[in-house]
Amino acid sequence: MTTDTATARPPLTLLSEDELAFRDAVAGFAAEEVKPRVMQMERAGRIDATLVRQYFDMGLMGIEVPEQYGGAGGSLMMVTLAVEEISKHDAAAAIVVDVQNTLVNYPIARYGSDALKAKYLPRLTSDTIGAYALSEPGSGSDAFGMATRAVKQGGDWVLTGRKMWITNGAEAGIYVVFANTDPAAGYKGITAFVVEREFTGFSVGKKEDKLGIRASSTTELILDGVVVPAENVLGPVGQGYKVAIETLNEGRIGIGAQMIGVSQGALAAATAYVKERQQFGKALAEFQGIQFQLAQARTETEAARLMVYNAARLKDAGHDISMEGAMSKLFSSQVAERVTSISLELFGGYGYTTDYPAEKFYRDAKIGAIYEGTSNMQLNTIAKGMLR
Repeated sequence: MTTDTATARPPLTLLSEDELAFRDAVAGFAAEEVKPRVMQMERAGRIDATLVRQYFDMGLMGIEVPEQYGGAGGSLMMVTLAVEEISKHDAAAAIVVDVQNTLVNYPIARYGSDALKAKYLPRLTSDTIGAYALSEPGSGSDAFGMATRAVKQGGDWVLTGRKMWITNGAEAGIYVVFANTDPAAGYKGITAFVVEREFTGFSVGKKEDKLGIRASSTTELILDGVVVPAENVLGPVGQGYKVAIETLNEGRIGIGAQMIGVSQGALAAATAYVKERQQFGKALAEFQGIQFQLAQARTETEAARLMVYNAARLKDAGHDISMEGAMSKLFSSQVAERVTSISLELFGGYGYTTDYPAEKFYRDAKIGAIYEGTSNMQLNTIAKGMLR
């Protein structure tokens, strides 16, 4: 094995041999298949369908799903490694894998009935993209203030409302959707449902034109009397808030992985550039001021990665990670903003153009402080955990 380089390979003691082999396989795939497609997908504003097919073929869309349902029977740590490696090239390509594993497969495997798991997990691991629908136009950080309603009619539930900012919304065929079945009970009326794209009354609305992760679809969902069979309730009726919280705790590890991948990608590009760029008769890398900026960025990136890995390990061991997940997402997104900003500046005027990758890393980093809970919401979660 080779030792760490400026491309920031994890210290070998952090990973088992199987994890190392898995990481290296994903890293090779990302370099060969994701990297050449990045700018084309960025301009088109969508993920290459061939790439998604390869995700399924490699088992990346069902990493934690038990083998009996077509998954790899792996761990959250493996999800983390996959998202991190893909994000070194393209955060948008990585979020497809992240959402599938942490926000869709996980709650169905964790809270679904045997029938739900048998019906949907084989599809999600083989050919169908999933999406997670919690946010609404009037309920972002206040997620449990949702207006979407679910009313029981005979043996079905009928869902009415709108969902916003749904990642994978345009491509998904299966959605984990939250609605309130008893508004008088407040958040204790919230219930989770598994909804198929073909269900009566369901449609995908506007696709957002975004600052970053442009190849990843972010859409509105319109629920106009969507008829959902009673057996598609995910977890107990009225316990959707627990499903949402537990799922987001796992999902924040995925966002942390995305952000440390973005940081490493940006830093690797900047490091290579300053070795080549000549100013005042020598390479930029020979100036101490440049060296110190790179050293600081590398140190913060490594600290963020250790926090993300630690949270993943704790979750895999069965521990509550509400605080650790929040801290790793908070810090990794802060680091990603700083590192991508420094990296862009090291490219000088070239960094501000689309001819180099720095500006894309910079734009992609910003979403880390927003989705799956803003940085202020992470601080709130951490403070509550400290003071309870």
